Amino acid sequence: MIPIHELLARIRWDPAFGRARFAIGYWDRVTGAEVKVPLERIQVAPGSHFSFEAIEADGTLHTVPFHRVRTVWRDGELVWSRGSAR
Repeated sequence: MIPIHELLARIRWDPAFGRARFAIGYWDRVTGAEVKVPLERIQVAPGSHFSFEAIEADGTLHTVPFHRVRTVWRDGELVWSRGSAR
């Protein structure tokens, strides 16, 4: 399994692979469930190797550490999964 930051770099820099609709599923400690956010609502600061900002459907902004990312979906198909360990 490749690290999540490498997968995000591939989505960004590989035109053929990145030409799809992506969603990131991350573990939300408050709700105790996985939250799925479309990639266009994810912001990764340049040089950030530890976290990203996720804009929720209600407009709230959350800082999410990369280690809480559980799944990545490409056109509705699961392409990356960390597993169920929490």
